[in-house]
Amino acid sequence: MLVRMPIAAEYALQVEKEHQWLPKLRPFLPLQIPVPLAMGKPTENYPWKWSIYRWLPGNNAASSPITHLRDFAIHLAQFLIALQHIDPTDGPLPGPHSFYRGGNLSTYDNQVRQAIILLKNKINIVAATKVWERALTSTWQGSPVWVHGDISPGNLLMQNGHLSAVIDFGQLVVGDPACDLSITWMLFNGESREIFRSMLPLDADTWARARGWTLWKFLIVAAGLTSWDAFNIAQAQRIIDEVINDI
Repeated sequence: MLVRMPIAAEYALQVEKEHQWLPKLRPFLPLQIPVPLAMGKPTENYPWKWSIYRWLPGNNAASSPITHLRDFAIHLAQFLIALQHIDPTDGPLPGPHSFYRGGNLSTYDNQVRQAIILLKNKINIVAATKVWERALTSTWQGSPVWVHGDISPGNLLMQNGHLSAVIDFGQLVVGDPACDLSITWMLFNGESREIFRSMLPLDADTWARARGWTLWKFLIVAAGLTSWDAFNIAQAQRIIDEVINDI
C-alpha cells in the first residue's frame, strides 16, 4: 500500500476529490489508476485528511528509459481519449484545488510576462510572447471533459518498458483538456509526437492553448519563480525551446 499525505493546505483540497471520483473513473480507463482504500482524519499532530492507496508496481517515465516511445504515445493518447469520453456530470470545476488546470489560461498571464522579462537574455522572448499571446486568443468551446491536470513523466508508470498506469489525480477537474497535452513537448519528439497529436481529436486552438500551458509551466521554473524538483533549469529551457520551435 501507499500513504499520501498533503504537504500544504492547497493540496489537502484534493484528498476527498480523489476518493470520490477515482473509483468512478477507473472502470472506463484502459490503464491502471490509483485505488483509494482509506482516508485518514486530521489530528492535533497533522492538520489535514490523508489517503491510503493500493500500491501500483512500475517505474515512472521520468527515471526509466522508454524503449518503445511510439507505442507509449499511442497508449497515452488512448488513455486521454477514454478519460475525455467519461460522463463529466457533477465533476469538480477548475479552482484552487486544481491550480486552475482545466480553466482559463489567462489566470497566469502576469506570471508568464514576468518570467519572460526575467529570461530576456536566455530565451527568444519575441517567439515566447507570440506563442503565449496566441494561446490567450481562445477558450474551450466544447462541453467540459475530464482532465487529469498533470500528465507528466513522473506520473506515468511503466512495466517492461510499456505504459502501465497513470497516477496522481490531485488536479483532476472537468474543463478544457489543453493542459493535459503538455507531455507532447516534455517527452515526445519526431514520430512519437506526431502520432500522439494526430490521435487526439482536438482543434488548432486547443493545441495553441496546450503550448501556452507548457510555456507557463516551464517559464516559471526557468525564471526561478517556482521550485520544481523534477526539472532543473536546463531541462526547463530545453522544453521552452521545443514549444517555441514546434510551429
